[in-house]
Amino acid sequence: MTPKRPGSPAKASAGTAKGAAKGTTKGAAKAAATTSGTPPAPPSEDEAGHDQPIPAQPAPRSKDAPRTMKALRTSRVGKRPSRAKPAENVLREGLRLERVPDPSLLVLFGATGDLAHRKVIPALYQLWRTNLLPHEFMVLAIGRRDYDDDAFRTEIRASLEQFSRVLPLEEPVWRSFSERICYHRLDFADPTGFDRLAERLDDLDLQQGTHGNRLFYLATQPSQFAEIVGQLGRVGLDHERHDGGWRRIVIEKPFGHDLESAKKLNREVGRVFRESQVYRIDHYLGKETVRNLLVFRFGNGIFEPLWNRRYVDHVQITVAESIGIESRGAFYEQTGASRDVVQNHLLQLVSLVAMEPPATFEADALRDEKVKVLRAIRPPEDPAAEVIRGQYGPGWVAATQVPGYRQEPEVDPTSETETFVAARFTIDDWRWSGVPFYVRTGKRLPKRSTEIAIQFREVPHRLFRDAATDPDPNLLAIRIQPDEGIMLRFGAKVPGLGLNVRSVTMDFTYGSAFSVDSPDAYETLILDALQGDASLFTRADEVEEAWSIVDPIVESWATAPSPPFPNYDAGTWGPAAADDLMTREGRRWRRI
Repeated sequence: MTPKRPGSPAKASAGTAKGAAKGTTKGAAKAAATTSGTPPAPPSEDEAGHDQPIPAQPAPRSKDAPRTMKALRTSRVGKRPSRAKPAENVLREGLRLERVPDPSLLVLFGATGDLAHRKVIPALYQLWRTNLLPHEFMVLAIGRRDYDDDAFRTEIRASLEQFSRVLPLEEPVWRSFSERICYHRLDFADPTGFDRLAERLDDLDLQQGTHGNRLFYLATQPSQFAEIVGQLGRVGLDHERHDGGWRRIVIEKPFGHDLESAKKLNREVGRVFRESQVYRIDHYLGKETVRNLLVFRFGNGIFEPLWNRRYVDHVQITVAESIGIESRGAFYEQTGASRDVVQNHLLQLVSLVAMEPPATFEADALRDEKVKVLRAIRPPEDPAAEVIRGQYGPGWVAATQVPGYRQEPEVDPTSETETFVAARFTIDDWRWSGVPFYVRTGKRLPKRSTEIAIQFREVPHRLFRDAATDPDPNLLAIRIQPDEGIMLRFGAKVPGLGLNVRSVTMDFTYGSAFSVDSPDAYETLILDALQGDASLFTRADEVEEAWSIVDPIVESWATAPSPPFPNYDAGTWGPAAADDLMTREGRRWRRI
């Protein structure tokens, strides 16, 4: 039944009859026009049929519309000129282009401490020197000492003259940089001090044009993290403005001292800041070679197909230090090598080596894959056999006699704190099932070195049985520090009449290949935080998963008898049990 418009029934019926009659006439006219070849006249306003609704129908397809791909392409020829590809500027080839961060204000808590003077402020100076910071940039240094701006700048200059990566200081650069440093005295235990801090930050925003963008950097004792974060939230300094002012916070390691404390700190930080605002810094992830590991794996087609249990026999990761605890006895007594290096640096390197390719090179996609690796690491079934701990005694390092750990300042003469750890981990996933990952770290070892060694399997069939020597299996070594580079070992024939096969190496070093001064890890990470790139920072679940691996190991030590410390001399590669960890499986540590 045809719906009726509002009105009298008589008018509706008349309109319907009139429309039907006109429709008949219109149809006859169209038929006649088609027969005679004359185009039909356009319908009049009355013929449009406004008195009744017209059912919705798809527009008829023109007979001349192209239906095939060839016809479609032919129909476009000459209608839309093709745009030529713009010529590339060959002078830009190889140039390094960096995005300068937004105008911002960096609030440095613990500015009078050792970390700020050795690492953070020298990194900021280098970023300013290389024009990677915006002109509208300020540093507000927070400390408890009674300084004014000039006194603090004098102290900073003395630190830069000692710890700056590039010396001597450039006077014009130093003058312009120092003008952007202000000092603010604050007692963290005084709540009213944070109210005054909020007012000072608002004043600096107006004076310097930093647009409300603030990066809070916690370079304080870990015990003060929660207190500072809570006070920042109380005065509203975590709130991001609708007109674009962002707020971010950088938290130094260690992030907790066990799994429970890490979870608690994550909850306290999460009450104030969103996870996207939190940047947990691990300076190892900012090292140039660590970042290049991702490019090496996922940017080359010849290595990734071999990066699995079918071709890899085992993986070794070494973080060796020749120095001792350097007047940090009280701190190291509470951490030890397991909390100081294994939980963060070593497990981060393991996750980067073993991770699957991320879907995109974005922060969360990258960190998702790292978390999967940490979740797949199987805890040692027998910690006493699979995790070796040690403590150095007196010895010689670089022709210098050094004391043992128990003779260091602020260290218990009967201390059981480990300064060396070697462990065997396995990863239960399809790529690495059955491939052991051996990791080791220690203080007072013969040299400073951080290296990842991928040991490939031996050839399945010894073809050259008559060779005088048996070459070692192929090895890929990635040197993270010092002398950053990559080394590949393979077998080759020795020139001569006989068939003698020997291992040779192809060695690549960053210094000789690029002739570019690599930035310090803190320079990279601070710049990333200012730009909002969290790719090289750890996420909350990542921290907790790492602690879930280390916690059972530390707990097993707590219930075990007192170890026979010291069990290795300073200047050696650790206790003999660390060598036994590999030799019982027919392997040995790579000589660095």
